[in-house]
Amino acid sequence: MGEAPERITIVPDDYHVPYAGTAEDGRRFFLSEELFDMETGYVGLFLWKSDGTFDEIRVTAVSGREGLPPGQAGPAGAEEVVPSRLAELGDFVLEPIEVEPFTQDVDGVTFGWKVEQYDGAYSVNIEPGDFIAYYEPWDGLEYDT
Repeated sequence: MGEAPERITIVPDDYHVPYAGTAEDGRRFFLSEELFDMETGYVGLFLWKSDGTFDEIRVTAVSGREGLPPGQAGPAGAEEVVPSRLAELGDFVLEPIEVEPFTQDVDGVTFGWKVEQYDGAYSVNIEPGDFIAYYEPWDGLEYDT
């Protein structure tokens, strides 16, 4: 079967990937308010250097996942956090980006783009919450939720 990806493409869309692109400083970014563990919702701003290597992650724990069953993705109820994080990017461009997968623990919770293998097939899952999974050909055009 295929090999673990060294890079994947993330393409912004109107579904689960509304904010992906290039920040004013040239760094690549992905912003989501759909990150979660069983108890908490998160807004996560994932940042890569302009060459696509991991740079940093900025995480804000939020409440407001009312009405969602445990383990289901959905907006975190962070109406004020998302615009604030977008403002940190300066003048940004929504566009496809090519970046390396990574994970990093923040306060005991794993965040990032985790490479996993099942029955010989690789996937890259956004953590926490595993709410998006990308597969070969790693072009970002299709993902599972």
